[in-house]
Amino acid sequence: MMFRRAVAPGIELRQFEMRDAEPIFVLVERNREYLRPWLPWVDQTRSAEDVRAFIARVQAQFEAGQGPNSGIWVHGVLVGNVGCHPFDWPNRNSSIGYWVDAGRQGKGLITRCCACLLDYLFDEAGLHRVEIRCGTGNTRSCAIPQRLGFTREGIAAEAEWVVDRWVDLVVWGMLEQDWRRLRLTRSQC
Repeated sequence: MMFRRAVAPGIELRQFEMRDAEPIFVLVERNREYLRPWLPWVDQTRSAEDVRAFIARVQAQFEAGQGPNSGIWVHGVLVGNVGCHPFDWPNRNSSIGYWVDAGRQGKGLITRCCACLLDYLFDEAGLHRVEIRCGTGNTRSCAIPQRLGFTREGIAAEAEWVVDRWVDLVVWGMLEQDWRRLRLTRSQC
């Protein structure tokens, strides 16, 4: 069993596999300075072996029914990641995260990939609520949930330690019925 979804012609989400460790590490290395201010895992990713440990964790997470973590592949080239933190099944919720190669920003790629993942989370996995948390100063990241119709619910003060400082996070939420309503509205346009 593997998570794999076509997002658009030439764009695919695919659950990470061990063979992806080197390409992931190369992509992280190339984008290290761009990703580092916002993502706490960047400094702990020092080798392809660190990536293999991550892949083992997210494969086990998916196999346990706790949500996918996938690469974003554009015409067969890895350009980023979108995935879930482990599901909270008693409350049918999760949070998602994402990042993309700096050269791929501003083209709607993450928005489309998140929409595809949300369809899976609400329609197939059966979640009730999905959250996105973004650093308050990370305007590009915060634009994604805003574009997707998430509700800005507030600020989690000093919620994440990144590099050498506490980062306040904007908390965005989406309920299954709101996602279905928004998707229906978009399809009628």
